[in-house]
Amino acid sequence: MTRPLFLSDNASPAHPEILAALGGTVGEHLTSYGDDPLTRSAERRIREFFDRDCGVYFVYNGTGANVAALRTVTRPFEAVICTEMAHINEDEAGACEAIGGFKLLPLDRRDGRLSPEDLDLFAGRRGFEHTSQPAVVSLTQATEVGTIYTPDHLRRLCDKAHSLDMVVHMDGARIANAAVSWRERARREGRDPTPAQALREISCDAGIDVLSFGATKNGLLFGEAVLFFDRALEESFRFFRKQTTQLHSKMRYIAVQFERYLRDDLWFANAARANSLAARLGGAVTGLPGVEQAHPVEANGVFLHLPPSVIPALQDEFGFYLWDESTHLARLMVSWDSTEEVVDAFAARCRELCLKYAHPCV
Repeated sequence: MTRPLFLSDNASPAHPEILAALGGTVGEHLTSYGDDPLTRSAERRIREFFDRDCGVYFVYNGTGANVAALRTVTRPFEAVICTEMAHINEDEAGACEAIGGFKLLPLDRRDGRLSPEDLDLFAGRRGFEHTSQPAVVSLTQATEVGTIYTPDHLRRLCDKAHSLDMVVHMDGARIANAAVSWRERARREGRDPTPAQALREISCDAGIDVLSFGATKNGLLFGEAVLFFDRALEESFRFFRKQTTQLHSKMRYIAVQFERYLRDDLWFANAARANSLAARLGGAVTGLPGVEQAHPVEANGVFLHLPPSVIPALQDEFGFYLWDESTHLARLMVSWDSTEEVVDAFAARCRELCLKYAHPCV
């Protein structure tokens, strides 16, 4: 692999403004473990951003955010409903079950989204002492295949979960990209929500109880936040955060990143660029011989079925993962720092190789 250009948005660098914010804290002695003015300021900014008096807790990374959050709302004999492709099920090395001690109940959903009706599949388990009790629904926004949950979809799902006394958790590793997508759709429908309003509409306004608020994929160097919109659920989180090794002694270095991330809508600009270039990439390869788009490009991921003969060269030159080797499904993740030149170069090379695939004797 020459360069990991589309391998993951985690491969992208930290934004210069984020690094500058970190540099501005060098040399200061402040109280540890978050009991400092910089952390308190970032907590206030997040509450203002979400227009909620929510519980705000900073952690190191996304897996830690998910595990610590779900441990807080799930007892060892209970279970979390999620999709089969959910990051907590596929890409966290069984951390939820190994560390949290609770079971995951994954459902195979091609588009990455659960429906309200899915919860009925587990109704028969409730109260039966021989099975894990479904207690939490975990959603990913945007999903692992780049689709998004609309506010209406979320409201119906949250209403159904709450009617069954279930908690709703959202893995928001790419929630910024989902917010950009939703705002564009809302504007096409004649509304003009602010960036912050758009993000709230696809999370807390729809009834989400707990959010793993991701930012590392969108410009931060490290750090995520866990937000409790239902503050009745947060009481034990501090202890689970510590036990899950997510309590940073120098918390201010996570906090100042979030402070800058939310100021002047840096988060939105980063995600908007990534989404725009993902749409450009998807559009440029549509219709090429042997290329089939597996999912609509709603965020910053492009999922393409490619002719098997073109994959090695493209992977070597541009770097990307195969999401499903059996169907030659490639995942290309576009990042906040991606460029038009790289996107167009991929499209041109893909076109060249696909035309050779279609006409091998030419």
